[in-house]
Amino acid sequence: MTLRRRLTKKEILIAPGVFDALSATIAAQCGFEALYLSGAAVAYTRLGQPDFGLTTATEMAETLALISDKTSLPVIVDADTGFGNPLNARRTMLNYERAGAAALQVEDQIFPKKCGHLSNKSLISPGEMVAKISSMVDARSKDTLVIARTDAIAVEGLTAALDRATLYLEAGADVIFVEAPNTQEQLNTITKRLGGRAPLVANVVEGGRTPEFSSDELEEMGFDIVIFPGGIVRALAKTAREYYETLSRTGSTQAYKDRMYNFTELNDIIGLQEMSALDEKFKDIPGD
Repeated sequence: MTLRRRLTKKEILIAPGVFDALSATIAAQCGFEALYLSGAAVAYTRLGQPDFGLTTATEMAETLALISDKTSLPVIVDADTGFGNPLNARRTMLNYERAGAAALQVEDQIFPKKCGHLSNKSLISPGEMVAKISSMVDARSKDTLVIARTDAIAVEGLTAALDRATLYLEAGADVIFVEAPNTQEQLNTITKRLGGRAPLVANVVEGGRTPEFSSDELEEMGFDIVIFPGGIVRALAKTAREYYETLSRTGSTQAYKDRMYNFTELNDIIGLQEMSALDEKFKDIPGD
């Protein structure tokens, strides 16, 4: 099922954040219908850096291509600002489409951007963002959705953010994402003003600026997609610290074995049996 068709259903779409082929494989096995490739999560894991616009379009496209090799689920990809001007945004659309994107999320911060839940963000003009959206819509060759995100609440206020979102819809955006509302009242205002005009994204950032609600609660408010971009990295980081502290303290992994997969279990998850069958199938094929 395409992402566009899935968004015609009433039930909210939960898209967990992933950052590589392993996290995508496990998420797909857990029954999700779509995935969200988070630029922040890639920055955290691949660079070991905060979400300060350091991740490149090439690094994201490479990561997306590896994920696309492992799962057929639709992948929503964080395209940051499009990585430059409207022509850069156009190229990002083309590159991400080739790598398997089902949707690109582009935002109206300056380049390079910051995490939407950090302070001191700056915005481009609405006109420049409209030009980026128009160029991406014009460039796509598949049914790839454009998700337009505005970070204006923190800079210009909620009213300006809603005005920007309306302009982005008129420019051809398929989905709207108003980032970092601070209260439930703001969340409700977003759905009241924009609901029914396009699918709406809610973002759950543990410890971020937006109050944390469940997917059912967000669906009741009127949101159509909920993303959990960096939750997996926060969970893994805590797990990794506990694992390494245990190993450092005891010189062994024995005390941690009940909280980790063993060699066989992990190989089952990532498809060793299937790979072994292919290896056997193509082994020693006689030549001429």
